[in-house]
Amino acid sequence: MSPPIASGKSESGTARFLGSGSSGILELLIFHPVDTVAKRLMSNQTKVVLPGNTFAQNKAAMNAVVFKDAANKAFLQKYASLFPGLGFAAGYKVAQRVYKFGGQPFVRDYLDKHHKAVFTSAFGEKTGKTMMHATAGSLVGIGEIALLPLDVLKIKRQTNPEAFRGRGFLTIVRDEGMGLYRGAGWTAARNAPGSFALFGGSAFVKEYMFSLENYNQATFFQNFCSSIGGAVASITVAAPLDVVKTRIQNRNFDNPESGMNIIKNLIKQEGFAGFFKGLTPKILVVGPKLIFSFTVAQQLIPVFDRMIKGESQETATA
Repeated sequence: MSPPIASGKSESGTARFLGSGSSGILELLIFHPVDTVAKRLMSNQTKVVLPGNTFAQNKAAMNAVVFKDAANKAFLQKYASLFPGLGFAAGYKVAQRVYKFGGQPFVRDYLDKHHKAVFTSAFGEKTGKTMMHATAGSLVGIGEIALLPLDVLKIKRQTNPEAFRGRGFLTIVRDEGMGLYRGAGWTAARNAPGSFALFGGSAFVKEYMFSLENYNQATFFQNFCSSIGGAVASITVAAPLDVVKTRIQNRNFDNPESGMNIIKNLIKQEGFAGFFKGLTPKILVVGPKLIFSFTVAQQLIPVFDRMIKGESQETATA
């Protein structure tokens, strides 16, 4: 008999919440400064390192982009400057990880229950299972635009703090309203292929490299390797639209710019290479952030599930 197309017995909703939430909190504490650097590099529209400049001049230019007003301050002040918008980042990151890593299995379960035959007939058992994981990820990625306001506020705090002008969170929400969803279409266009590649790449590694029938039984090493495959594929596929999305979101609230206009100006002023600005540092320093959180979520969800089921069994026995 052929193996089931699903990745194994479903985990409880509580386990998915705890595992994905834990990954978001740990990721935030470790990688928020890295995320700030990447966003500032992507938002910068001028060449930072010039061949004719001295090392000191290039270093000063890079410091100005990365550390902004703290460029000439002491090390600790420079480091502290990489934590703007931490409150927005905390809310967004934890909510995003819970939604994405905890929500994708629910969509996958739905597809397995109601549309398994479609995937099996189109791709076969093994590839069908991988495609189902990828499709569930893509659908969840599109729905992620519901969290867009928190992402917008986080990015503006990281790259354009002047846009706040001393206003608090509730004031901005009241003043801007649906303006906080500016770039929603571009975000969905980025998330659909990006999340498809993330979950599909991870499932591909587990299926074809490790021949796992039950993905919940993956070891830490297997989860780590599958996360690398998914993260690198996701970042690369989503890079061009990620640059456009970031530039839409980091504009002043009162000076928006359309995505098409940004694309036109980017090609004109920076060439097609501009679409991949920040890709190398993102793979090198933001990639590990996604790899870390995805590995932790995949590892902890089954662990929490076993703990919860073990407790319930003990209670029932008692």
